[in-house]
Amino acid sequence: MSDIALLPPVPVTTEPVLARAFLIGLAIVFVALFLFAPLVTVFVEALAEGWRGAVAALSLPDARAAIGMTLTIAAIAVPLNAVFGIAAAWAIAKFDFRGKAFLITLIDLPFSVSPVVAGLMLVLLFGANSSLGAWLMANDMRIVFAFPGILLATLFVTFPFVARELIPVMIEQGRAEEEAALTLGASGWRIFFTVTLPNIRWALLYGVLLCNARAMGEFGAVAVVSGKIRGETATMPTMVEMFYNEYLSVAAFSLAAVLAMLALLTLLLKSLLEWRHADLLAATRRH
Repeated sequence: MSDIALLPPVPVTTEPVLARAFLIGLAIVFVALFLFAPLVTVFVEALAEGWRGAVAALSLPDARAAIGMTLTIAAIAVPLNAVFGIAAAWAIAKFDFRGKAFLITLIDLPFSVSPVVAGLMLVLLFGANSSLGAWLMANDMRIVFAFPGILLATLFVTFPFVARELIPVMIEQGRAEEEAALTLGASGWRIFFTVTLPNIRWALLYGVLLCNARAMGEFGAVAVVSGKIRGETATMPTMVEMFYNEYLSVAAFSLAAVLAMLALLTLLLKSLLEWRHADLLAATRRH
């Protein structure tokens, strides 16, 4: 045992020091060029006319309407996707039924379909040229180029995030605790709130953060289905494009800076979750 204790430590890698330094330096340069440089540029351009210019740009009616639209869409889509994600993960992890693999495939569908294609599908389904769309318009119910269409597009592109975070966690936890609570006479809702939910709360919050980030930053599907009508259906990402195309660079970059700050806040919360609850979130990395 003493001879084993005196053995020199085995290096983690066998690459030469210069090779490791080169790879680390290459990674740093890549991150600096493709991540930090664009992010810094956004804030520099937003403050090109000072803080007052940026605040004035964000006070424009179109900018305020876009911010309100984005926050409203996220406030509705994220809770709905959280409920769907919990229900889907519960069904997949706790029950055996035919079509389970097909349901998982459907949940992953938005990861495979381009957001632009998703928006086009909604236009073809609810647009004026379809039978359903014509009937809806005849009854004064607008889906495409209106708030409901934007909400549907956002729901489609974001609904996998919560479910895909919860499914591996709930599968790994198994059914033993729920079955034990059931044998003790607990009802379904009581089992969910006292047994299941406490076990998945951090993975659920993690999925909600990812879902919220995607909901606020979605461009492709929303751009197709919204029509980008000023003050009515324009969201923050689409309004950034519209301002930029009109050479209102300060307004475009100021709105982009707000989006970037929201993204950074989400990233900070995500990192805190991973740091404080790494063990509880480890199972979410296995899918």
